[in-house]
Amino acid sequence: MSRQADPGAAVAGVNETARHHVHPVDEILPPARMAVLALQHVLVMYTGAIAVPFIIGSALGLTQAQIAYLIQADLITCGLATLIQTVGFWRFGVRMPLMQGITFAAISPVIAIGSNPAILAGGPTAGLQAVYGAVIAAGLFAIVMAPLGRYIVRAFPPVVVGAVLTVMGLSLLPVAIQYAAGGFVPDAGKPAYIGLAFLVLGVIVLLNVLGRGFVKNIAVFLGLLVGVVFAGLMGMLDFSAVKDAAPLAIVTPFHFGLPTFHPVPVLTMCLVVAITWVESVGDTIVVGEMVGRPATERTIADLLRADGLSTMLGGMLNSFPYTAFSENVALVNITGVRSRWTVALAGGFLVVLGLSPVLATAIASLPKPVVGGAGFVMFGTLVVVGMKTLQKIDFDTTFNNFMVVGLSVAMAMITIVKPDFFQFMPEWSQVIFHSPVIMGAITAIAMNAALNGLRLHGQVAMAH
Repeated sequence: MSRQADPGAAVAGVNETARHHVHPVDEILPPARMAVLALQHVLVMYTGAIAVPFIIGSALGLTQAQIAYLIQADLITCGLATLIQTVGFWRFGVRMPLMQGITFAAISPVIAIGSNPAILAGGPTAGLQAVYGAVIAAGLFAIVMAPLGRYIVRAFPPVVVGAVLTVMGLSLLPVAIQYAAGGFVPDAGKPAYIGLAFLVLGVIVLLNVLGRGFVKNIAVFLGLLVGVVFAGLMGMLDFSAVKDAAPLAIVTPFHFGLPTFHPVPVLTMCLVVAITWVESVGDTIVVGEMVGRPATERTIADLLRADGLSTMLGGMLNSFPYTAFSENVALVNITGVRSRWTVALAGGFLVVLGLSPVLATAIASLPKPVVGGAGFVMFGTLVVVGMKTLQKIDFDTTFNNFMVVGLSVAMAMITIVKPDFFQFMPEWSQVIFHSPVIMGAITAIAMNAALNGLRLHGQVAMAH
């Protein structure tokens, strides 16, 4: 007589198999391998991460110690934002391998807010207090609006995104040029400064052309290191402030004072956050396809909700708005490693790095020409990314898109070339008119809505 199969044993076997089957996104790799891969993620995004607080702090005339504090706060918040996005809790976090960092879109609006004379009348730190109030409010706005994020991005089709990215790069290139000349110093333009900047630029270009794999991915980082070495040989390094920095310190909330909330800065920062949604959503959809976990409307809402929380934390911890870093999306594709825990560990590394004032002070002490040389690549590439995005646009059968892009760039260039062009406008509105990114974005959104309407045409599709 044949034995009958035990249904209970069969079910137990299925459950055991299911229990041991882990999606590659949720896989925890061996510690040594995971640590190396996590460090690689940190190196790839590190230069872009520290560039934003460095540029903002320098433009606002902060001291070297204050810039170091901004960098320290940025690294810690970058790490926390990455942990929120990759590990997640409740409805916060997309739970995919996405590194988080400060968006370059925030640079010119933050500088415009922080240097507004009407705001600065409140005291020496009033500008930063208004910035952080706007950042906190924009983060809250993102959390509240996250379920509607998919509909809001309709206002940012490729023609708008391409125009804004191009404007963003164009608005930052003058910063790179000024830094390459030596910064705001009496002997700016000295051949030694310019030579050092172009040395850094040459090294980065050479590594991008001849380098392979990991070396190519961190070409900007290596270019900066070479620049620092040569700056030392040329007597341009001044790390005197490093010896006075504490080896370990915790960033405290509201270091520059309690935040203040002004309507125009708040609305401006909300627009910046909405612009970053396009990149975040796009990166999530791309990564979702890479790792075999397609994005859905729910995961997109969780993504934007986490971005909002991270941005709120940024405002509280003396940093700025956060979004996904596209550089690391490319790294996921190159390495083929789909584990979100690898990226989460990278976030942990960033928090540890951010606890070191010595490291932050050393970065704040980098010679301006070294940063300027790297800026040529970073910001020039941003212009090209905008142009690449615009390749998707139909310029042959309609003149409308010419108007959208052309006028957005023209309005942004007014602010870049002649900052006082709109000085006759009310003081409270100068935050908008002094920011080429916001001027370009508002023009692109308005012109597109008027000429093309808010259609889903050209948007990336999400799984349901």
